[in-house]
Amino acid sequence: MKAIVYKPGELPVYADFPDPVVTNSNELLMRVKAVAVKNLDKAKVSGKHYSSATDNGLRVAGSDGVGLLADGTRVYAFGKDGMLAEHAVVEKSHIVRVPGGLSDAIAAALPNAIMGSALALRYRANMQAGDTVLINGATGFTGKMAVQLARDYGAKKVIVTGRNEKILQSLLQLGADEIVSLKQGDDSFVQALKRMHADTPIDVILDYVWGHSVELILSVLKGKGTFSQRTRLVTIGAMSGDTIQLSSQILRSVDLQISGSGLGSWSGEEVGKLFSEIIPEAFELAANNKLVVDTFEVDFVNSAKLWQEESPNGKRMVVVIP
Repeated sequence: MKAIVYKPGELPVYADFPDPVVTNSNELLMRVKAVAVKNLDKAKVSGKHYSSATDNGLRVAGSDGVGLLADGTRVYAFGKDGMLAEHAVVEKSHIVRVPGGLSDAIAAALPNAIMGSALALRYRANMQAGDTVLINGATGFTGKMAVQLARDYGAKKVIVTGRNEKILQSLLQLGADEIVSLKQGDDSFVQALKRMHADTPIDVILDYVWGHSVELILSVLKGKGTFSQRTRLVTIGAMSGDTIQLSSQILRSVDLQISGSGLGSWSGEEVGKLFSEIIPEAFELAANNKLVVDTFEVDFVNSAKLWQEESPNGKRMVVVIP
């Protein structure tokens, strides 16, 4: 079969690869139709993601996608050994039926963003209706989804940050109430958030960038020895760097919970609900035009050449396989 294959640390290529083989009763063979190319996939190919394989063997790129089972059922699934190929082996426990009216491209692009937003909101942040939510780095594909889901889950107020001014403005139409540019100076950024935090205390912070902006946000939360607002900060990405400096005084002066949401951090029960409840709910919202999902499609043969391209305007690249 044809596939997009790579060795960790090298760019992927379009090439022949052995057909996958079903090895047990919990596995199914799927004819792949669409695969979204995500930051996770790019990090795995580069060998820089913590879940990257340690050997240098040739492997198939892509982690999940949409396709057809032998009986014609259209499903979203995780691939056992890569997904950017004509066929993939998937596990029965990790598939979700795709509703009619939802395109292959949207169905392929949506779940990873749901993992990077819904699981953080529901399980790590324990978001409640009426909470004020700050989304740091909201201009990417997953950040856009987080804005919409926070509003759908009943957020009282949604504050967003980002560098792309055009996308920041567009988030006001997706459910954001306040926008704060990361391109402004540190002092003005901090003062803007301090005003918002004083007006409506921030309950939940979803962070997609980490680095210096999180240091500034934590400085906003720092208390003065009086009773403080309880804030839950969940880190999901690290586009601005993998480390921060964290003052002990911040941790001692405010009721602050810091946790992460990503591969390996979720319990088996949470992953089960992801496939049985959360992704199906998101599919129905998208099918009924209640979620805006921005994608752009590329053809299978040329997709490897576009691997390092930045997605325009926060859209998600989806490889379509004929």
